[in-house]
Amino acid sequence: MQNILFKTCLISLLCACAPFASAQSNTAPQQASVFLNRAEQQLIGQYSLERLDQITGKELDAFMASSTQPSTYRGQFSKARYPVKLYRLKYHSVIPELDNRPTVASGLVAIPETGQKNMPVVSYQHGTVFDRSYVPSNPDASMETRLMLAQFAAQGYIVVAADYFGRGVSDLPDSYLVKDSTRQAGFDMFLAAREFLKSQGLDYSQVFLSGWSQGGWSTMQYLKLLEQAGVPVTATAIASAPVDIAMTMNRWVNHPQPGDAVYLPGVVAIQLQSQEHYLQQLGLTESAIRAEYLAASRALYRNEMTWEEFFKRTPAKLSDFLRPEFRQSGVIGATPYWQTLERNQAYRWITRTPLRVYTGGHDEVTPRYVGGLPEKSQQLLGGAPVTTLDAGDQADHRGVFVFGLLDQKRWFDNLRAPR
Repeated sequence: MQNILFKTCLISLLCACAPFASAQSNTAPQQASVFLNRAEQQLIGQYSLERLDQITGKELDAFMASSTQPSTYRGQFSKARYPVKLYRLKYHSVIPELDNRPTVASGLVAIPETGQKNMPVVSYQHGTVFDRSYVPSNPDASMETRLMLAQFAAQGYIVVAADYFGRGVSDLPDSYLVKDSTRQAGFDMFLAAREFLKSQGLDYSQVFLSGWSQGGWSTMQYLKLLEQAGVPVTATAIASAPVDIAMTMNRWVNHPQPGDAVYLPGVVAIQLQSQEHYLQQLGLTESAIRAEYLAASRALYRNEMTWEEFFKRTPAKLSDFLRPEFRQSGVIGATPYWQTLERNQAYRWITRTPLRVYTGGHDEVTPRYVGGLPEKSQQLLGGAPVTTLDAGDQADHRGVFVFGLLDQKRWFDNLRAPR
């Protein structure tokens, strides 16, 4: 499967190196224009300086209101320097797990109005969402995306972000934590974005990667594929990243802690069904989830039920949500489910890209130990330098994200090539 995926991505990369055709430039939300038969672009809006500063002001306060650090990062973001144009791209891709079946996916390209023709790119991989519309290409519904825009696009970086298969315009089931489809969606979004920028008379000078939570895991999976394809990445930053999915899931299931997130049953419900669908592990969901919660789990996965309604109908503890025999199967991890998770680790190859990892002591999703695994692993393997920066004992999941955004911007700035 990995060889098939790499060959598919390499062919895509070579095809994308062909001369670019021009595309129409939109000035207001309107009918999409088509370029190169590979993607469609549509201008979906523009964030003014005032709008961008609202994101790091009152919207940040609202985002952090339920955090263990509600006011820690207030006033620490810089004022916006550039307005930002927002484009939704629809692009062609394939589903590696399903014999490279063709599909269409979507993502965001955010272009700061700097007046420059060459700018650095930050490729952002988003975290867990329970609704297909809470994605980068719909930034008004995605606070994490808006923070990325305020922190990077408003300061002169082009931001590129895939929605993933099963999210955004995609008509597929969610591909949550499905390794090869996650890589493919990100890679083909990168190629589509590169073509689009070229059609607009723009180019990029460097590529940086960033991701939070699920997106941290996705970022590492994507980084490995980019390194395989020979695409240079200047630096990568991940916050609260469950780089070892098997260990993370086993900790959630068999060693729960009082501070675990109440939405973990929803996370596990969509992960099980994603793996069942894309890996064709038929019967997996029924073997794992107690019968009385199957209907709600199916509805959540099919986007027929909100997470809030799912939460009302299901227990907050995974021990009450999952079958005892499924939980017991994680002790040895010999079943196809657990073996798949083992193969989905995202940190044990020898990387060539400098990495910063952000963790926190009160993280209700990603244990501090799991988030910090890449540093010691790369030291052991002789890979590129990895630095783990901890947001503190009181930092929860959102706190780690915001802490990481502030630090990685300074780091990326220091690594930018001279103009």
